[in-house]
Amino acid sequence: MKILLITPPLTQLNTPYPATPYLKGYLKQQGHEVMQADLGIELIDRLFSRRGLQQVFDAAATTLHKKSPVHFKQMIARKDEYLFCIEGVMRFLQGRDATLATRIADTSFLPQGRRFAQMADIDWAFGAIGITERARHMATLFIEDLADLIQHFITPHFGLSRYAERLCMRMPEFEPLHHILQQPGNLIDTMLVELLEAKLATFAPQLVGFSIPFPGNLMGALQCGKRIRQNHSHIKIAWGGGYVNTELRQLSDALVFDYTDYVLLDDGEPSLKALVSHLENNTSPNTLHHTFYKNEDGKVAFVPGHPKIHIAFDHVPAPDYTDLPLHLYISTIELTNPMHKLWSDGRWNKLTLAHGCYWAKCAFCDTSLPYIGCYEPASATTLCDHIESIIAQTGTSGFHFTDEAAPPKLLRELSNEIIRRGLVISWWTNIRFEKSYTSELCALMSKAGCIAVSGGIEVASNRLLKVMNKGVTIEQAATTAHHLTGHDIMVHAYLMYGFPTQSVQETIDGLEMVRQMFDAGILQSAFWHRYAMTLHSPSGIEPEKFGATRIPVPTASFANNEIAFTDHQHIDLDMLGEGLRKATYNYMHGLGLEMPLREWFAGKTPSTKIKPNWFDSIVQS
Repeated sequence: MKILLITPPLTQLNTPYPATPYLKGYLKQQGHEVMQADLGIELIDRLFSRRGLQQVFDAAATTLHKKSPVHFKQMIARKDEYLFCIEGVMRFLQGRDATLATRIADTSFLPQGRRFAQMADIDWAFGAIGITERARHMATLFIEDLADLIQHFITPHFGLSRYAERLCMRMPEFEPLHHILQQPGNLIDTMLVELLEAKLATFAPQLVGFSIPFPGNLMGALQCGKRIRQNHSHIKIAWGGGYVNTELRQLSDALVFDYTDYVLLDDGEPSLKALVSHLENNTSPNTLHHTFYKNEDGKVAFVPGHPKIHIAFDHVPAPDYTDLPLHLYISTIELTNPMHKLWSDGRWNKLTLAHGCYWAKCAFCDTSLPYIGCYEPASATTLCDHIESIIAQTGTSGFHFTDEAAPPKLLRELSNEIIRRGLVISWWTNIRFEKSYTSELCALMSKAGCIAVSGGIEVASNRLLKVMNKGVTIEQAATTAHHLTGHDIMVHAYLMYGFPTQSVQETIDGLEMVRQMFDAGILQSAFWHRYAMTLHSPSGIEPEKFGATRIPVPTASFANNEIAFTDHQHIDLDMLGEGLRKATYNYMHGLGLEMPLREWFAGKTPSTKIKPNWFDSIVQS
């Protein structure tokens, strides 16, 4: 069967999302003819070209009026300067013209809009010789200014790494999206449909599969599905991906099937295997696997999984990156923090070491779903074979191991195998800050090419870490971070506020411990997430165990995942979140470490109860 796999707009701009390469590798092994496309990066390349930008400015000029913001009027007045620079800037960000760095870093080359007012002290951030990174930071601000212009004049739903994400988040009913899709399209929609039509004309697929990992990819998939339905009704359409797996497990609105034929849950390989067999052999829908479809009565039907269709993770072939336009991905630097920029700077090959999570007990995590709860590691030998295959395909040796939590035992085996084979690679991954990460293991990982890790310190409170069954203490997390940074491995911490029963005092104390870790140099980057209770997590399944009460709402016919709840506290989480964000942003840049914590918050907060030498006492012990 001829299968076209598509990642709709938009995901990361610096590297392909790994779902379609994994699926292509598997489907090719099964003998199918497969093509893949990242319509997001192709859309960005078309939009941020001289021709695309001319269309943006033309459209903006038709809606410009007296009350339009002054900075946008100034940008439109300087249109020719933007058109002059745009293609050179894109070549530079794509890594195809490094010689432009010096010109871009000269503050007189790029027209500077409102984003440049937020520009870091670039001499402090990049020094006298960091010309390339300085230029990349300035080029990023230039592109972000243009993205703001597009958002204001073309569509408010545009973002550089997401499209219509706010429309698609917490969307219990499908009708509002369906209504929007009946309206005339904008310039972005037109470009997207043109890109889709080119793929369909070139490849003539029988099945188009859309990977929808995030809410910001849903609208792109819907626009493409609408076009296929209108002009190519013989082509079958399937959805899968992270958003589908977590949000659409209780789907009951048949209107969705105006835009797709099948909605596949959980691992794509077995579900696609069953779907392709069903289509090729015209079998009963009962042969499908973890799949929603619309039956002959016009109702949504679901076929559960068949155990015999399971595919062992160690038998899944290496991701196949062919077809993807690797030369179009752009490396940007929004923040000058060296750890934080890994998410947007550099063409990282994505690879998963183990399916699921070896711990799978955290109260906030979707442990009841297979992508977390079904743990299957690949062997170090298989993984190194995949690494060598991917390097041969892409010509790059940087890897992001995208695990929920990379197993320390496997990281030891993998590091030894990398060293044994003499592979020269750089890699980073997500871990749990547990005692297995001794100084000796961290040294081995560093020798094998590990440059950074990210991991959850979460609420930074031992009481709450125990309640949420995290399996680590804050002292253990600090010790692990100390071991890692001692061997030149950067550390990013995921942090959480608003967990049930978490007090303001515990939140402030958590910030103080994080501050001390930044001050000691064992954290390079961090981000605070507001806790969300989900249907598939232990805290969502039994909220009373965690001091919360679920607020009853009817089951939605489209997306169901986040649960409304109360823990009967009256805490201004918006105020806390903004203060935590401000403090951590400054800590990441080495600023404000001596400021009293209360100065970061707009409202009244208690003094910390954490001793000033908390981290020093951990190191000494």
